[in-house]
Parts: sequence; C-alpha cells; structure tokens
Amino acid sequence: MFNRLQQKWKVNGLQVALILCTFAIGGSLTGYVGRKLMNLFDIGPEWLWIVVYIILVTLLWPLAVLLVSIPFGQFRFFVSYLKKMGKRMGIVNRESETGIPEPVRQIAIFASGAGSNAQKIIDHFRGNGRVKIALIVCNRPEAGVLKIAEKEGIPALLIEKEPFFRGNAYVPALKEKNIDLIILAGFLWKIPVALIQAYPGKIVNIHPALLPKYGGKGMYGQFVHAAVIAAGEKESGITIHYVDEHYDHGDIIFQAVCPVFSEDTPELLAKRIHELEHKHFPVVVEELLLRMA
Repeated sequence: MFNRLQQKWKVNGLQVALILCTFAIGGSLTGYVGRKLMNLFDIGPEWLWIVVYIILVTLLWPLAVLLVSIPFGQFRFFVSYLKKMGKRMGIVNRESETGIPEPVRQIAIFASGAGSNAQKIIDHFRGNGRVKIALIVCNRPEAGVLKIAEKEGIPALLIEKEPFFRGNAYVPALKEKNIDLIILAGFLWKIPVALIQAYPGKIVNIHPALLPKYGGKGMYGQFVHAAVIAAGEKESGITIHYVDEHYDHGDIIFQAVCPVFSEDTPELLAKRIHELEHKHFPVVVEELLLRMA
C-alpha cells in the first residue's frame, strides 16, 4: 500500500509518511473541534445532531489538514490535493476565485533522439486547453524528434554547444515562449547552471534506471541496461527527478519498477523500460503542472 500511495501521489517515501501523519492528525483535530462546537448548541433530535455534525466536520476538515500540513512541510501538496477534490466534486471550477481563467501552462520538451517520450507527452495533452507543448528543443539535426515537431506543428529550436554551455543557454528563447516547465525526454547534454538558475525546480528528467544506481555521466540508453544486467540486478525501472547541477542527482519525484530476467539483453530490458516511461511520464508531468496551479 505504501508503494502504491507513493506512485499515486508522485512523492517520495518520506513525503508519504508525512502526508499520512497529516491526514491522521488533521482528522483527529477535526473530530475534536467538531465535538467542542456541537456542545455549544442544544440540538434536540439525535438524527439532526448527526446531520449537523457531519456537515460541520466536512467543512472543518480541509481547514484542519491545511493547518496541520504547515509544520509537516506538506502545505503545497494539500492545496493541490484539495483543489483536485474540489474540481472532481464540481465545487471548484477551472477558473480562480476571482473569475480569471487559469493560465495556459507552456512546456518545452528537450530531446536528442527519436522522441517516443515526447510523442507520448504530446498525445497526452492533445486537446487540453490548459497545457501547451510550446517548443521542442534538440541538439541533433538528424534526430527523429524534429520530424515529430514538424508533424505536430510545434516550433523547434536546434541548439549548439557554444551558446548552450558558454553563452546564455538559450534562456531568452525559452522566456520568449513563456515556458513554465522544461521536460528532458532523452536529452543527452548536461543542463548548464545558467538554465537551472533560470528555471529552479522547473526542469524534470526521466532516467531509465532506479536512481541513485546506474546514473551519472555516460549512463544513458543501452549503456544503463547493459550495466544493470552485468551487475545481476533482479529489477530495474525508471526514475523521474528534478534536475540540478549534477548528472542524475536531483530530488526524485517518481519511480516505477520492472523485473530483470536472466535471459535479458539490453534490448529486451529497454523494451520494458520504454513501456514504463510511456505509461508514467505524461501522467507525472500532468501532476507536476497541477501542483504549479
């Protein structure tokens, strides 16, 4: 159950524990305050007392969990959680309380290869009026992802090493497109500090192994799968994480696992890893965008 919650909420193990504590303490606080308030009023029939109490605790619970979430450091999670609940129940619409529509979130996808993950993300958000894949960024003119960009009618930016690593890291081009979130989907260059500083906590990468194992410089694609098999690992998977100044080092957002079989080759293992990537990456990106709302 713990692992399922971690995957559902797209958080790490410590956050799951803190969230569960918040739920428990928030629920207890709701019940305590509800009973204290009910004692202030003389409500005759038992059935009416029960109805009023249920309504009262329903109203108190969101306030209680938000209050408790502050010292546990989970306030942002519960704001997003309650907002999603409100939308599902029809209490909160897709516009803010002021009546101003929520802004369209602009995504830039960085990729160096065929772009299968980029295509899955594009497909996932197709028709979503609140999310736009605004830019495809690529460092290889022969990469298949550029053909995807052309087919989908998405602007593409072909970047070069000199301005990327020793110039402005193409930050002005990204700002011009009003990019909110950068997704690395098989992008093989290290992200320069200038870009990380321009988008702190807004750059996300997917790695084809269970970090912190099998990460670092040169660990990508078939090299990762070959290393996993050579080490005799019984399982591998994917890691979606924030990007910092080091290779495959930022905080982990989400992991999913698949088995490694004795007869596996890097190609066979890669196929299962790709299935995990295509299944989970677009969903995690959507969850991150909801947290930004």
